Amino acid sequence: MTEQRPILLVEDNELNREMLTRRLMRAGLRVIVAVNGEEALALMTSAHPALVLMDMNLPVMDGWTACDHARKDAALRDIPIIALTAHAMDADRRNALAAGCDDYATKPIDFPELLAKIERLKRP
Repeated sequence: MTEQRPILLVEDNELNREMLTRRLMRAGLRVIVAVNGEEALALMTSAHPALVLMDMNLPVMDGWTACDHARKDAALRDIPIIALTAHAMDADRRNALAAGCDDYATKPIDFPELLAKIERLKRP
């Protein structure tokens, strides 16, 4: 049996990060974490996760920039990315998709809906 590829959670808020990590692990997913876009790109390269949950407002390098870099990198461009953001306007969703995200989830997170998106998009 092959080991499950991890989900990369990129979240700078410690409480959000801990809550989402616990809930994802309870759902049977393996989780690795980054707290900014630079760490996210490094982990995407080294761990090649099944999917990335990317907060868009991050320190050091924001999620918008990290997504742009990932989509321009042949080794990373096929990793699905779900944007996580508190911005719930239609324009924000369009901007996330235009930045290279495959889907979009607003905070507070609707966890069953997020799990459905993860299952639909994650790579084996």
